[in-house]
Amino acid sequence: MSEKQPIISLKNVTVSYGALTVLEDISMEVPEGAFLAVIGPNGAGKTTLVRTILGLVKPVSGEVRVFGRPPAALGALRREIGYVPQMHAVDLRFPVRVGDVVMMGRYARLGLFRWPGKADHEAVKRALARVGLADLIHRPLGDLSGGQRQRVFLARALATEPRLLILDEPTAGVDSRASKSLYELLRDFQQEGMTVVIVSHDVGVVSQYVDGVACVNRHLVVHGRPEVVLTSDMLTEVYGCQAMFFHHGHAPHMVVRMNEEES
Repeated sequence: MSEKQPIISLKNVTVSYGALTVLEDISMEVPEGAFLAVIGPNGAGKTTLVRTILGLVKPVSGEVRVFGRPPAALGALRREIGYVPQMHAVDLRFPVRVGDVVMMGRYARLGLFRWPGKADHEAVKRALARVGLADLIHRPLGDLSGGQRQRVFLARALATEPRLLILDEPTAGVDSRASKSLYELLRDFQQEGMTVVIVSHDVGVVSQYVDGVACVNRHLVVHGRPEVVLTSDMLTEVYGCQAMFFHHGHAPHMVVRMNEEES
């Protein structure tokens, strides 16, 4: 990993929901300008890790810093974070247009009781152009494909003009072509200087684009470069089963084989 100043820092962070410990003694740093994938099995605490970084969940112990501050003390710096949550709660029957969804990303900058102005409308247009949907600004959200809708929510996060972009399973329910296109777009953002953190199950595909991987299964199992982290032995430790990479041209994928006693 790079020697740049960390934009995210966690030291001995433990998070519990009542008696259930979800994350335990997590320590890691994300340098500014990195592209990090957070991977692990279902229920491993990946979404909780993201919510802890955002300040939506408070750890029972340990220290979280974003831009050098605790999440609760970010103040105006919070608008420097773009967040794309999981998309499964979207009601596609609600009659909202693409441009209106993206404008929601400007509310943190607008403040209370202020109407969007020219600068806000221009920011919405720029964000949609960056994700290749400028011509759909007046289209109802429910008319779009899954891949297009995910890009709309990405544009909403970009409308804040963030330095740090955090995405939780952005390719869930999206076909492989749309997923690859999204990862390429995120890599472009990173190359422009944005820090990108993505929770993903697409282990084989996302590894082609990121420069760091954090493997989480309640503990931080390992954190490092993809070619070092993503070995069969390490994946076995993370997923609790036998896991191997197979390559077919430019589309590697991971095969998980359960142990005999688990089958």
